Amino acid sequence: MNDANENNAAPFGRNEAGNNGPIIPKSASEALRPEKVPLPPRRSRKAKSQVVIFLNFLMTVIVCLTIAAAGTVYYAMSAYEDNGPLTANTNFIVRSGAGIQEIASNLERNNIVSDGRVFRFMSEAYLDKNDTLKAGEYEIKAGSSMQEIMQLLKSGKSILYSVSLPEGLTVKQMFARLSSDPVLEGDLPAQIPAEGTLRPDTYKFSRGTKRAEIVAQMAAAQKQLVDQIWEKRDPDLPIASRDEFVTLASIVEKETGIADERSRVASVFINRLEKGMRLQSDPTIIYGIFGGDGKPADRPILKSDLEKDTPYNTYLIKGLPPTPIANPGRAALEAVSNPSRTSDLYFVADGTGGHVFAATLDEHNNNVRRWRKIEAEKAAAAKAAETAPAQE
Repeated sequence: MNDANENNAAPFGRNEAGNNGPIIPKSASEALRPEKVPLPPRRSRKAKSQVVIFLNFLMTVIVCLTIAAAGTVYYAMSAYEDNGPLTANTNFIVRSGAGIQEIASNLERNNIVSDGRVFRFMSEAYLDKNDTLKAGEYEIKAGSSMQEIMQLLKSGKSILYSVSLPEGLTVKQMFARLSSDPVLEGDLPAQIPAEGTLRPDTYKFSRGTKRAEIVAQMAAAQKQLVDQIWEKRDPDLPIASRDEFVTLASIVEKETGIADERSRVASVFINRLEKGMRLQSDPTIIYGIFGGDGKPADRPILKSDLEKDTPYNTYLIKGLPPTPIANPGRAALEAVSNPSRTSDLYFVADGTGGHVFAATLDEHNNNVRRWRKIEAEKAAAAKAAETAPAQE
């Protein structure tokens, strides 16, 4: 019984389903039939959501844009700090009122920077809200980077020009110099300032400066200077006002250009005013005849000029003329404010460019005769030189 049962029992093992149980024999056709592959797990609805798909796309775009922006910024910073294309020093003008876009375009147009857009973008990033690129004319060195150019234009250290207006010029003569200056721009003021109200000096300016701006600067500087010196004047001066003070200083300015003499020349006129004597100054006669235009260099003072009746002829009028005869400088103003203490009433040229002074008329007449003799000897020597035969 046992043997028979064992022989008839089905063998045990893992069936097709992979479970333990009796092994069921397959026919040949069944054995050759392909087995079924199990289906993949079903995707969740969340994975199929359009929002998730959009967010994935958006993240991808953001990452790409971030990478592109970082690359752009790196390029811009490198280009901004690298040497520029300029091969030789050049001058560059920033006009008044120009914005950074115009400046950047002009820099690129003149091949001073390689990319105007980079200059604009990076400069705006570097500049504080109160910083500006200032008008003027700048010298830009060869190979300057955009950053160096921005710092230069920000500093305002533009090329400076100058116009010199020496002491003793009249307002008209100063205006003529300002008018002929090739760098200054604009018209002169329509109303000419009063004589003596412009300060002689050398004025520095950048390209684009207006002539009227220089005139305003000169007037303000002269007023400040006159007020400053007037406050420190000798209280015993026989001068009633600032206008008279400037008038006398202008006469001293025209009488001598030697610094050591100004204070003594001023003392002569102060002494004369105190004694009620006429000033008898030749420069006042010239101004009365020629005004602010000045005497032609080849025109001597004639004896008849001394008799011409003008408000400025101090051989005829008493006291000071009605206005200054020129624009005096600091030295002449200081000489009048605190003149030398002398008894001198006269002075005359000494033939060497200076003057000799005298307290009495007799002494003065002797000095005049000496000066005339020197002038006669000079004239004779000059005539002899002209008539002498030329040496071979």
